[in-house]
Amino acid sequence: MPSEKITIGQYKVAATGFLSLFSIIGIMFYGLPFFFDFWVNDFGWNRATVTSGNIFGKIIIGPLFGFAAGWIVDRFGPKRLMLFGIVISGLAVIGLSKMHSLFEFYSLYMLMVLGYMCGGPLPNQVMTSRWFNNSRGKAMGFSYLGVGIGGMLVPQIAKWLNKQMDWRLSLVVLGILMLVVALPMALFVKENPGDVIKAAKAGEPTIPFSAILKNKSFYFLALGSMCSIGAITGVSQNLKLFFSLDLHYSQGQAANVVSGILGASIIGRLLMGWLADRYPKKHVMMLIYMLNTLSILLLYFVDTPGLVYFFVLVFGISIGGDYMIIPLMAAELFGIKVMGRVMGLILTVDGLAEAFGPVLAGWLRDRNGSYAIGFTALILLSVIGTLAIWMLPGKKLLNR
Repeated sequence: MPSEKITIGQYKVAATGFLSLFSIIGIMFYGLPFFFDFWVNDFGWNRATVTSGNIFGKIIIGPLFGFAAGWIVDRFGPKRLMLFGIVISGLAVIGLSKMHSLFEFYSLYMLMVLGYMCGGPLPNQVMTSRWFNNSRGKAMGFSYLGVGIGGMLVPQIAKWLNKQMDWRLSLVVLGILMLVVALPMALFVKENPGDVIKAAKAGEPTIPFSAILKNKSFYFLALGSMCSIGAITGVSQNLKLFFSLDLHYSQGQAANVVSGILGASIIGRLLMGWLADRYPKKHVMMLIYMLNTLSILLLYFVDTPGLVYFFVLVFGISIGGDYMIIPLMAAELFGIKVMGRVMGLILTVDGLAEAFGPVLAGWLRDRNGSYAIGFTALILLSVIGTLAIWMLPGKKLLNR
């Protein structure tokens, strides 16, 4: 495959993706859990309540605005939607510093999910796909490094802020930090590539969106990504409980496991992006999903000395590759001209899987007194996802 000479504009696009994902996912979703205990103590809410905001938002906002966000990206471009999402996300985090009721809590979380959909993965995936061709995998991997690095750094930042000031002022600082980090590059980046890159893509035929909805490949991709993400979030959202309460790890040991996974996810993003530029994306996607299945299997034996480190590595790599490979596969199958609408729908069903996967695993744990059956259910989800991707065509639909 011929190499692609990277331009200054492409560097700016990759940097914009990195900073916006660092802000919207790293700060907003990895930082906020460090405030849950304050809300339990100050408002008397239980643990189920303070962890339900993201789920509540994705169930309501995702189906309502997922396709609309994708249509806006295809019709008007990703930049304006991204700017709106960044501003809404930052203001919503600041707004949490002023809340006193559950109504305000859920309303602000719905705004954050709206900001995530408008300023997070969707516009960045489309913009990166527009600007990159042969190096699209590496570019997407670099952008998603913002998630992994944010996941490692922001909890430490939130922890430090909570020692220096009360939680309300800490949230104001985090909200302002989101705007400062993400807005400048998003304001000045160009959403459309230069003439050379644009000409290379101009000949790409457009598949009517109605035809995509009638194509079984769309549903295999949606099913595969939904099952895999449901399995991944089912594990990740229950890991702290599993290691702390079931395996009796100390708080520090459990935190080290989570940090190690996020560190390994950085390797996964770079490695899978590199592979996706050199090998069929379908095969790379199946590899990621099989690694996910293997990592969940390892949880049955994780009390074996030293095996936890292997789990951390394998699960981290699978997390790093999972979210990144979905838009690469979508662009491979359907092209970039309708990618906004395609990913808008896929991210909507994936969001529902993110909401219900952790609940399924937790409910089975409460019902059976062990995570064994819950992990089995997540393994089945991951296997179904792998089989769905296996059913995808081996060639681009655009070439047919």
